[in-house]
Amino acid sequence: MISLRVNGVARDIRSDASTPLVYVLRNELGLIGTKLGCGLEQCGACAVLVDGVSTLSCNAPVGQFAGRAIETAEAAGNPTLKRVREEFVEAGAAQCGYCIPGMVIAATALLRATPSPDERAIRAALQPHLCRCGTQVRVLRALRALAAQGSPA
Repeated sequence: MISLRVNGVARDIRSDASTPLVYVLRNELGLIGTKLGCGLEQCGACAVLVDGVSTLSCNAPVGQFAGRAIETAEAAGNPTLKRVREEFVEAGAAQCGYCIPGMVIAATALLRATPSPDERAIRAALQPHLCRCGTQVRVLRALRALAAQGSPA
């Protein structure tokens, strides 16, 4: 049994400790916002916040997250994450939507660390996230708007 704190809720996980976190989130906990893209930590679709840091979950064994705070794109109690989701909607940032949860996670981690990031910091935070349908311009627009406002704590 592995104890995790996922989206503010203590959860006991029955999966083998070597099972990648993304599978536990999706299959055992029903949190399907975290996507399995490439399975090689190359696309960023599987990003989650772990203790506030954007972390790829497709290859990371769930056992290494015991006792740590994990937030997925569905997390309700995170005001920065909520604001990022709202701004992505406002900017029409999602097209197919597959990459969006990972980008929302990356943006949330960035805005928590730097409430008003510059263009370089925004692009660096998004660099590990692959989008094939071309929504990057709208994602950048959303993050520029958030940076101009500063983000909630």
